[in-house]
Amino acid sequence: MPLISAIICTHNRDSYLGAAIDSLLAQDFGDFEIVVVDNASSDRTRAVVESRSGVKYIYEPVTGLSVARNTGAQAASGQILVYLDDDAVASPHWLSVLYAAYRDNEKLAIAGGKVTLIWPLGYTPPPWLSEGLAGNLGAYDLGDNVVYIQNPGLTPRGLNYSIRRTFLERIGGFNVNLGRVGKKLLSNEELLMTEQALKLGWQVAYIPDALVGHNVAPERLNQSWFLNRSWWQGISEYYREEIAGRAGVGQLGRGSERLIRGLYKSLKYLGDPAQRFDNLVYTYGQIGYLTAAIQGILKLPTGAKLS
Repeated sequence: MPLISAIICTHNRDSYLGAAIDSLLAQDFGDFEIVVVDNASSDRTRAVVESRSGVKYIYEPVTGLSVARNTGAQAASGQILVYLDDDAVASPHWLSVLYAAYRDNEKLAIAGGKVTLIWPLGYTPPPWLSEGLAGNLGAYDLGDNVVYIQNPGLTPRGLNYSIRRTFLERIGGFNVNLGRVGKKLLSNEELLMTEQALKLGWQVAYIPDALVGHNVAPERLNQSWFLNRSWWQGISEYYREEIAGRAGVGQLGRGSERLIRGLYKSLKYLGDPAQRFDNLVYTYGQIGYLTAAIQGILKLPTGAKLS
């Protein structure tokens, strides 16, 4: 059995996928396998995979990132499962660094590394993009030293993510109610995993040398994409609280307080385009959260129109 299984879950990203696979084929770590989970793609994904030798191709017809991750885990043989996004590029030492971390720490359940952004040709960061919103594009940097995560909000990014199989099996896999599903930008699945790991006495680590670059798609460099993502982030937070048994009327108070705080800061930073937009995005996410909370209280399906 390989020591590590490197897994790419992909959906209609054939233009990026080849570079992601090639970055794995160029690793300086010898004992690993590559598994690509095609999550109901309609483009040339299969051809891209099959044009490269030594890569296992799995088709998963049920859309959803968490579904695809679980499928990849089931198809993989390694005890350390490493997930790379289909639009990311791993540094040559990526697997070596992650494997050493797990080998040297039997209590380590989850680990991920630094993520830098790769801007499309001809693009530069827009003036309204704050450092915080750059995290929505995948940027992740907690410094140059190893950090053991205690705050779940600082959990490693899913595009550069690894997990010990025994821990994943103990908690029953990735929660399929969280994580992206098609155009529904649900998230928080990694945050929930960190909460579960810490609760069970495991450790979660940021390892800076496990470096990955993330391609920024041009269509994401507009304000409407950030607003839409924040809306779904709010809904994801509602789901996470529901899973934790914290759903109910109390969510209305929490969401309202955060919404007012976001509006206040938007006005406070009126002269700073990056901070102003950052807080507007945050506020919009709270509207999504409150909408989901009200629907939950009224027992309506999430996404239904309130009238």
